Amino acid sequence: MSENKLFKDYFDKALAQRLAEMITAVYPPFPAAAFVNQVAPQLDGLEMKQRTTVFVQGFRDHLPTGFANAWAVLEAALGAELADGDGMFNDGWHLWPIAHFIEVFGLEEFEVGVRAMREITKRHTAEFAIRPFLIHHQDEMLAILHTWTADENPHVRRLVSEGTRPRLPWAGRLHAFIEDPSLTLALLEKLKDDPSEYVRRSVGNHLNDIAKDHPQLVIKTCRRWWQDGSPERRWIVQRALRTLVKAGDPDALAVLGYGSAQVELTNFSLTPDVLQLGEKLTLAFALHNPTDTEQNVVIDFVIHFVKANGQTSGKVFKLKTAVLAPHDSLTIEKSHLIRPITTRTYYPGTHRAEIQVNGQRLGERSFELIV
Repeated sequence: MSENKLFKDYFDKALAQRLAEMITAVYPPFPAAAFVNQVAPQLDGLEMKQRTTVFVQGFRDHLPTGFANAWAVLEAALGAELADGDGMFNDGWHLWPIAHFIEVFGLEEFEVGVRAMREITKRHTAEFAIRPFLIHHQDEMLAILHTWTADENPHVRRLVSEGTRPRLPWAGRLHAFIEDPSLTLALLEKLKDDPSEYVRRSVGNHLNDIAKDHPQLVIKTCRRWWQDGSPERRWIVQRALRTLVKAGDPDALAVLGYGSAQVELTNFSLTPDVLQLGEKLTLAFALHNPTDTEQNVVIDFVIHFVKANGQTSGKVFKLKTAVLAPHDSLTIEKSHLIRPITTRTYYPGTHRAEIQVNGQRLGERSFELIV
């Protein structure tokens, strides 16, 4: 995929033709030309979800009637399974409309829909498709997911964690799991020592989701997992606590071995003083440990961006972790590009930057941003 092309723009006429060819290869009666002629003219100007909806309606109109009959054709066209690890966006992205077809129509025949999710997730992902099943058939689906925690395929095991994330990006929230996280924690307990890093990463992300609503529950869980945990399990804990660590939560920091920082900030500077949007801001500073005790430190910086109303909102950025020997100092220089991104609108004015060590804000400097 090209870095200069938006992901949504891959869902175009060429993809309609590709999917039509895949289906025709296993089901010759499929009206490929009619499918492409229906889908392609509708795509320009649409966002990602709208485009996939157009593809899904095309499948509905041109595949055999009924979800089971339509899925029999689509399943035959899926192709080879992904290798272990990531790949759904690099190798399986073209199957996104088929996964969305399951999300929209799979509930018509529950057992077939469940089988469809298991097959599509081996080649793309069913993390979005599974959510209507969890909402409308929670108990049945959770029972199935408990069996999938022992599935031989890591993509299926990952689906157990990723598909039940209460705050999965790009997906609607699962309010039942937000209210009662014990429902999914029981699944994560079975995956915390999974042999696949791909699965363990999802477990950490899932716990990080839960921490946004139930921080003390996640801290308690992570404290238990950390004790006598393998390096792989402790990596999950670090990932799970990352939002709480950025927020300076002392209990989360304590789980990872970070106490109250007794350090001195010196020689803190920002350059340039006046910055154009698209330029780099450079932070330079030193940390000194004045004590007779070695200190573990997690070092972040915070930029307080000006909002439309003139107030500021802080965003924490990771810098590094380090061990400061007694009476030792550490010099750090970091350049940060202030560039346009889709998730933030920049406004001109006086912005501030702070250094944060073990959740404690130690000092700040200001700079002017010109937009």
